[in-house]
Amino acid sequence: MRLTMYTDFSLRILLYLGAKERSELSTIQDISEAYHISKNHLMKVSHELGKAGFIETVRGRGGGIRLAHAPEEINIGEVIRRMEDDFHLVECFNSATNSCPISPVCGLKGVLGRALHAYLNVLSEYTLQDLLLNKNELQAILQPQRIDN
Repeated sequence: MRLTMYTDFSLRILLYLGAKERSELSTIQDISEAYHISKNHLMKVSHELGKAGFIETVRGRGGGIRLAHAPEEINIGEVIRRMEDDFHLVECFNSATNSCPISPVCGLKGVLGRALHAYLNVLSEYTLQDLLLNKNELQAILQPQRIDN
């Protein structure tokens, strides 16, 4: 099972914001530079994270983004369920487009369904706080590198 880049970027944004003080605002530019990811991609992802209620945005000069909840209240399984567009591991998981002739009698769909369910259940056992146990190390890596003259 593989997460989309969209979900990967969502988790990276949350980790970045979680490594900061909760009240501290960060900019998309800061996050883009820290991860070497396109600012345009991150803007789309952060917009969706805001709509889902995981982050809050502050508009205007001096604005930015920050976590909408404490890290221990942000469930990783929920984030992934909200940010992934589908969990169609195989064609038959999508009843609208399924054309596999053996679907009615295939045992694979059930096995993969159970595996997906187990995968999501494990992710739901963790919060953002669980991923921030090495917060100091994350902060050190994600800080902009200053060049001294």
